[in-house]
Amino acid sequence: MARTPWVDQEACISCGLCASICPGVFRFAENGKSEVYDPAGASEQEIQQAIDGCPVQCISWKE
Repeated sequence: MARTPWVDQEACISCGLCASICPGVFRFAENGKSEVYDPAGASEQEIQQAIDGCPVQCISWKE
């Protein structure tokens, strides 16, 4: 995978949408914020759905 998803934890509001869309990629960290634990856990299309659905737009791609 040429690019990987990344979560800005300072902006994350812990809504859980990304984890519900891509549970194989996103989970809650110990601080209660979303984190990427397996960037290869879903297709880029599914990850893009999580990025597009994030209400605070704190998920992005890192090249």
